[in-house]
Amino acid sequence: MTYCVGMVLEKGLVLMSDTRTNSGVDNISVFRKMNTWTVPGERIISIMTAGNLATTQSVISQLEERTKAPEDRQNGLLELPTMFQVAVEIGKLLRDTIEKTQQANGARGKGRFTASIILAGQIEGMEPRLFMIYPEGNFIEASFDTPFFQIGETKYGRPIILRGYDRTMSFEDATKLLMVSFDSTLKANLSVGMPLDLMVIERDSFAPTHEQRVEHDDPYFDAISARWGDALRSAFHSLPDYSFEKST
Repeated sequence: MTYCVGMVLEKGLVLMSDTRTNSGVDNISVFRKMNTWTVPGERIISIMTAGNLATTQSVISQLEERTKAPEDRQNGLLELPTMFQVAVEIGKLLRDTIEKTQQANGARGKGRFTASIILAGQIEGMEPRLFMIYPEGNFIEASFDTPFFQIGETKYGRPIILRGYDRTMSFEDATKLLMVSFDSTLKANLSVGMPLDLMVIERDSFAPTHEQRVEHDDPYFDAISARWGDALRSAFHSLPDYSFEKST
């Protein structure tokens, strides 16, 4: 499984993804699910993927090829004029890849090769933008009402973000919030695993402001995990006691 989060702040964008892929409990691997393309001073585009690994790797490979082959550059991530058009092209590519793979596998392929993508980035002269792209190729964009997207195993980490998110928060606080969200997910689901990839993109920087791979023994993540657990236990014990005695 997978857990990826993309978040919009007033200051820019914050992205985090896990790296675990598995086909059963005895076949677990590490694959990077966050990929980024940049043109210094002009654009930065990053995608995070969830779903069938063969499908997502095929989409990423095709996107890479489009940045190199002259005949494909007009539809490549580094040439398209807006993030909206980037989302359209990635959506088409994802849909076509899924359809071709399913057709090649006949009845066995139905529903087996789906994937979804979070697209984030900024092009010079425009706002930072965040999109959720579905297997059918359609997509939605983040807004004030929906300022973050999740893909993969979303349910365990979502309540943390809903309670803690603030559009004006600092990058440091946003990173801390995502660390707690991922810790909650890791504790509840073994199909999501470390290391984690973190990227911070400041508005108008057109390059990663901060990147980190959070490994198994990362001291900050370990501290966040331990203190969050202690804080939850303390908050629980501070709640009013329930009584079996009926009040009179």
